[in-house]
Amino acid sequence: MQPEQSDKLVIALRSAARDLVAHRSISDLEQTLDYIVAAAVDTVPGADAGGISMTENGHITSRSPTNEDVHKLDDLQALLHEGPCITAVEEPPEDGVILARDLAEGPDADRWPHFAPQAVEHGYRSLMSTQLSTNGGTHAALNLYSHTPEAFDDSARTIAGLFGVQAGLLIYGANHVAQLSRALHTRDAIGQAKGILMERFGVEGDQAFQMLVRSSQDTNVKLVDVAHWLTAGAGSQQAGAGGDRPHPPADARG
Repeated sequence: MQPEQSDKLVIALRSAARDLVAHRSISDLEQTLDYIVAAAVDTVPGADAGGISMTENGHITSRSPTNEDVHKLDDLQALLHEGPCITAVEEPPEDGVILARDLAEGPDADRWPHFAPQAVEHGYRSLMSTQLSTNGGTHAALNLYSHTPEAFDDSARTIAGLFGVQAGLLIYGANHVAQLSRALHTRDAIGQAKGILMERFGVEGDQAFQMLVRSSQDTNVKLVDVAHWLTAGAGSQQAGAGGDRPHPPADARG
């Protein structure tokens, strides 16, 4: 990579991070993904379109595609379980980048014989997929498509790899914020449920918590679900009617 290219890369990455913080909420994963893809297509030389492939509940889905063709091709790779993005997500090389230089002919067409003709039919000859590593968390790949064969040179590969590192950190941050938000919501629900039991039964906080735990164990309902049920109103009314502890209804058990 030439010095001027290195300078351009540093400026692009700094600008992407600055704009994300200034204009997007990192707690919103969809906005984060949209911004990552748009910035990558603008930054990586040769890229005409892009999207992200991400594992969700054991399935690979297309996220934030820049056009409908990319959405179809990302989904097709998941359906066929074949293509650069699948390899990048499941079997990435050390640098995390999988490069298909020409999907119309040669070794790349032979490597992905079912996917490659479909990509060419949609007008894309080159594809570069970069693993977005989150250290054992979300498995994802940034997919950059080009209409031109041999569009991505070594410099583009390096830029995509570096951009993938940044994108992976942003996704990790978004997921971490979402997990913290869920944890706070759970804590608030349990705190409210404890308050209801303390008021209804005249018990201390520890005793109220043990009542929630006991109800969860007896009914095989998650502790947080018991708390939500109790704070929703029905549980609060039942607790006020007497008894040792609240009992979630049968349709909430299991």
